[in-house]
Amino acid sequence: MALTGQGRHALRHPPYRHWFLLLLILPIIGISLLFEGWTTHEVDGARKRFACTAPIPRSADNGDPVLRVTGGGTETARMPHRTAALTFDGGPDPVWTPRLLDLLRAHHAHATFFLYGAQAARHPDLVRRIHDEGHEIGSYTYTGGDLGSASRLRSHLELSLTQSALAGAAAVNTRLLRLPHTTTADTMCGAEWSAAQRASDQGYLLVAATDHSRKPPQGVVRQYSHTSLGYQEAAKLLADPEVGRFTTVTEGLGRSPLTTPASLPQRIQGRALIWTQSVGHTFTQFMTWALGIAGGLGMLRLVLLACLARVHARRRHRHQSGSPWPHEVNEPVTVLVPAYNEEAGIEATVRSLLASTYRDLQIIVIDDGSTDRTVQIARDITDPRVTVVQQPNSGKPRALTTGLSYARSEIIVMVDADTVFEPDALHHLVQPLADPTVGAVSGNTKVGNRRRLLGRWQHLEYVLGFNLDRRMFEVLECMPTVPGAIGAFRRDALTAIGGISDDTLAEDTDLTMALWRMGRRVVYEERAIAWTEVPDTFQQLWRQRYRWCYGTLQSMWKHRHAVVEVGPAGRFGRRGLTYLALFQIVLPLFAPVVDVFALYGLCFGDTSQGLGVWLAFLAAQMVTAGYALRLDHERLRVLWALPLQLFVYRQMLYLVVIQSVTTALLGTRLRWHRMHRSGTANQQLLKSPVPSPSSLSSK
Repeated sequence: MALTGQGRHALRHPPYRHWFLLLLILPIIGISLLFEGWTTHEVDGARKRFACTAPIPRSADNGDPVLRVTGGGTETARMPHRTAALTFDGGPDPVWTPRLLDLLRAHHAHATFFLYGAQAARHPDLVRRIHDEGHEIGSYTYTGGDLGSASRLRSHLELSLTQSALAGAAAVNTRLLRLPHTTTADTMCGAEWSAAQRASDQGYLLVAATDHSRKPPQGVVRQYSHTSLGYQEAAKLLADPEVGRFTTVTEGLGRSPLTTPASLPQRIQGRALIWTQSVGHTFTQFMTWALGIAGGLGMLRLVLLACLARVHARRRHRHQSGSPWPHEVNEPVTVLVPAYNEEAGIEATVRSLLASTYRDLQIIVIDDGSTDRTVQIARDITDPRVTVVQQPNSGKPRALTTGLSYARSEIIVMVDADTVFEPDALHHLVQPLADPTVGAVSGNTKVGNRRRLLGRWQHLEYVLGFNLDRRMFEVLECMPTVPGAIGAFRRDALTAIGGISDDTLAEDTDLTMALWRMGRRVVYEERAIAWTEVPDTFQQLWRQRYRWCYGTLQSMWKHRHAVVEVGPAGRFGRRGLTYLALFQIVLPLFAPVVDVFALYGLCFGDTSQGLGVWLAFLAAQMVTAGYALRLDHERLRVLWALPLQLFVYRQMLYLVVIQSVTTALLGTRLRWHRMHRSGTANQQLLKSPVPSPSSLSSK
């Protein structure tokens, strides 16, 4: 995994061929699920038999168990005297079929096995054993679906797929057929008779069972199952001394065998069917477990977030009621504001910093080669605390490094140029640095432009997915990221890790992880509130999250050795990196497949059960989101947008993870993706009743 290195692959574009692979995989998965659902009667089900509306024709209703329907009538046949044809329906069964075969071998008897095509595909070795030991094989349809109630398409597939399965399993074809849900010939009444006629037109010989009133010595066709009861009944008949011969159906009738060798194309097609069914069945079982595990992990995460957020809130309450830190921090602070084409929001950002209650500030605006009016606007702010520095376009990490060289303070605050600060944000942000073990502090980032639906979705994500996470991370001492929008650092800590690295596209995450590995703690200050501008189109959101996710992957790979280290580094590695890998990488990678499987279950499975599980999970998310909003002093009415987020927004974020992981595995280096700014970071702040610099966007 070539995840680091600024120069290597710098001009390569992100790969796109994997989208074609995903678009190919998902339909294959969908087809496999539909096929598996078809074999279990969930799709185009044929579970129930129609009631008989008419008896079978008189010519067939003579008690004979073997029939062939022709255009001119019905031909019937029965076993000769002292001849019994044992027939076994269903299977092959991995438990009882071998026992039945052993029983027949012990009595030197042969029988006819009417097999399910689906079971034959799952147990081809048993089909071969049946054939190799001289027994006759017949069709019991592919899934045991009732051909009288099945659609024409299903009826055709039930028979043709069974032939393919037998060809793939034992290289044979058969023209013997027993209709499921029938016993004696007169049970093939009503719609079943129409199915019998269609099967006869395809060359099948129909085999029913002899009425039990006819004694075995008179010649019978007996019908048994692959069960304990079937075994006992067959053993009882085989012990009957009045029966002279136990044989197959065609041998008993003196006919030529109707089980014939399959051609090479048929065998190849059959093996393909067996492989397809095996893959579909295995995938369905796997996804059943995966869906349960994913759902359980999702619920566990919500419970963990809520519980640890409660622990965090109690700790904060105890701090605020007493002396929160060893002493109040009031030493000079340098604020670094890297900017590239930020004319829409740079003035609001700088003026919100100047309006801060924390007065001892040095504000350095680092222009990274902007081509708009960013520099002019920043220089028009006539305040001695503001310094504007220009450099050729080199990227955010190098802009921060340039700004750091101009800093005069030991406390460094790094902010984005699209962020607007509450008046007391800087004061609250730097107070945790009174603890000498703290190397960095994360502020509380809120969404400013949340009036549209996409903004509301991101607002919920910031509160539920980011800020609630940060509370948990602080309790577990494994904070992975101090956001670029608002974060405070000790200068000596930055110097100890070698400054701000440009190895990754998520320099804030890389920086935070490096601090942990140096033994410095990272904490969260919820009262340090900053309002940021989020993307207002899906295209911009995709580009932003793509960069974030890819940069996080780079940082995780760069600091992967933390999982085996000791002290704060090991604590962060085993807790923080494991959490990120599981909940932000692994589970999202499987999410599209899980969604397809869940949709399948909702449409073709137990709809009420599936809907109930989904509603329960949604309710848990709503409760957790409501608690998160309360902790952040936000209004609960935005919760109406959460259910809608699950159908569009969530899928987009999962696809971003897939794109990022593929890019990382291929060793491609991304360019920096810049979001178009419209200067709406203070949109929410301007209408808020909370005291704020309401005139920040004006000169």
